[in-house]
Amino acid sequence: MSEVFFDELEIPQPDYHLGIGSGTHGSQTGKMLEAIEAVLIQEQPDWVVVYGDTNSTLAGALAAAKLHIPVAHVEAGLRSFNRKMPKEINRVLTDHSSDLLFAPTETAVKNLLHEGIPENKVHLVGDVMYDAALYYGAKADTQSQILSKLGLSPKGYILATIHRSENTDDAARLQAIFQGLMQVDQKIPVVLPLHPRTRKALERENLFSEVSESLVLIDPVGYLDMVMLEKNACLIATDSGGVQKEAFFYRVPCVTLREETEWVELVEMGWNSLVPSNDKNIILKYIQDLLKSPSIEQCNIQIYGNGHAATLVLRRLTEKDANRERY
Repeated sequence: MSEVFFDELEIPQPDYHLGIGSGTHGSQTGKMLEAIEAVLIQEQPDWVVVYGDTNSTLAGALAAAKLHIPVAHVEAGLRSFNRKMPKEINRVLTDHSSDLLFAPTETAVKNLLHEGIPENKVHLVGDVMYDAALYYGAKADTQSQILSKLGLSPKGYILATIHRSENTDDAARLQAIFQGLMQVDQKIPVVLPLHPRTRKALERENLFSEVSESLVLIDPVGYLDMVMLEKNACLIATDSGGVQKEAFFYRVPCVTLREETEWVELVEMGWNSLVPSNDKNIILKYIQDLLKSPSIEQCNIQIYGNGHAATLVLRRLTEKDANRERY
């Protein structure tokens, strides 16, 4: 599916494809570490830039650190404070292996300083996802036909995305989420691009037929179609960190089906509601209440920067490359 993103976003094809698919966290990270190390030895880069909190993020940071190549982490400093989440481990280890830490928010900066990371390594630049939201949001308006294809009216549906293992691998949570969504669907259509992991989980629990008869299940979509679905939803229900932010960028109320989030600012501002995913009645109530009265105030979107985070990242990298003896 990555081909869709290279085409839609007009990104040049990479010079290397590692060819590493899914697997256990240890297996996947270990294979990536070995493969990335080989590339770094061959290329001898000045910097290794890693983004986010995936297994590939950690593998890239570790491979570079062990080869004494400086590491820059974009989206540094996020914390959910739940060490049971694999991504939380990836975030912490990557941050403490990095030489430059590009934080998207003031909260992220405070987290890093609190953990003892030297202040001169930490730079508040804003969120590159906001950069992308501004650019590709306008592009989606002119290029995406997903609404007409699905027969959807703007603000006439709820968009849902469910894929995290803590929700898909737990039978009770999976049933609660989808029973809650199916009750919501009796009042307003719920559109759900179905992640392969979620499909397998629904089939495992013998829920797929019932859910497919109720919700508007669609295959995974490309980035521009996803942006269009997000922008035009009246509400988003998700367990995705990225979708939480995009909901805010596009001014759509969001219900997050998790116990905690790394994007705490959104909860504090009232734009995002954390909802336990183990009770269908609570899920239904939160969604219904938000639909009746969103109770969301206008807030400063520049907590995530001014849309030029990528420029600031590049500027810092080139400054440090020219003056590395200072750091």
